[in-house]
Amino acid sequence: MEKANLDWGSMDFSYKPTNARFVANWENGSWDAGALTEDANIVMNECAGVLQYAQTCFEGLKAYTTVDGRIVTFRPDLNAARLNDSCERLRIPTLPDGMFLEAVDQVVRANAEFVPPYGTGATLYLRPFIFGSGPVIGVKPAPSYQFRLFTTPVGPYFKGGAKPITIRISDYDRAAPHGTGHIKAGLNYAMSLYAIDDAHEQGFAENMYLDAATRTKVEETGGANFLFITKDGKVVTPKSDTILPSITRRSLMYVAKELLGLETEEREVFKDELGDFVECGLCGTAAVISPVGRVNDHGKEITFANGLDEMGPVTRKLYETLTGIQMGTVEAPEGWIHEIKCD
Repeated sequence: MEKANLDWGSMDFSYKPTNARFVANWENGSWDAGALTEDANIVMNECAGVLQYAQTCFEGLKAYTTVDGRIVTFRPDLNAARLNDSCERLRIPTLPDGMFLEAVDQVVRANAEFVPPYGTGATLYLRPFIFGSGPVIGVKPAPSYQFRLFTTPVGPYFKGGAKPITIRISDYDRAAPHGTGHIKAGLNYAMSLYAIDDAHEQGFAENMYLDAATRTKVEETGGANFLFITKDGKVVTPKSDTILPSITRRSLMYVAKELLGLETEEREVFKDELGDFVECGLCGTAAVISPVGRVNDHGKEITFANGLDEMGPVTRKLYETLTGIQMGTVEAPEGWIHEIKCD
């Protein structure tokens, strides 16, 4: 497959349309089979459920070219399961078994020329999403829905390497107890926009959100889970019912324990113990791990000594191992890599 004539090395992390996307519709109690379309535009009623009551959820994953030239995706079965979990919470019809993975395969094959070559640092980002497309004026679920999956080639999240960032403890709440913080709902991200813009205006890269009930425990940022490293090399991640179960975070915790032999722990992490950790990272699909050097708590700076000027040694090992699995230079645990044949 001849690749598109793009400057892969200078590509940024932004939307660029590709050849085709997958579209399926739910009406009268069932999903249709779905099909590829070249049309990137959506036409719907002004009273569509997504426009009136934000009835929508989404996922994010990537397709990679491995060192031996294969095109693969990373644990897409977990994205499929998490999307259906989000649908159930938002009263959106779940996708039938196999539709998500079939959509991934079809869309990546149709856009294979946009899967960047190995070694460029670029990848093909996949965005699956479902929304209420039918009209609804009363507060209730929409009568019809659409599932779409599009792709866009993106550059590395960090140009010139991942430098430790400074974040702040936010005065805003990301998610309420028993709310929607544990699913990938569009409304969660809309609620974070004011806070992230405010953080940027104040000179911070991100927000650290605390639990809304007590404001004593670390939860996540607007779009990533936290990982912390203790002085004795233990990998710790916050445990909470109101944070998104990150696929990257779950994979990194497995890598830490099973492949690197590190001690791991998922538990409540209190704000008052942040100074006890020597490394900190934000983990998610886009960057895998973004190192954090400092947390600003209303003027008081908390620093992570081993990752203040560059990615800490444990964090780097986790990053290199997981990206190695994705790119085919490290043997993957069974079932983690989904190959897409593009003839």
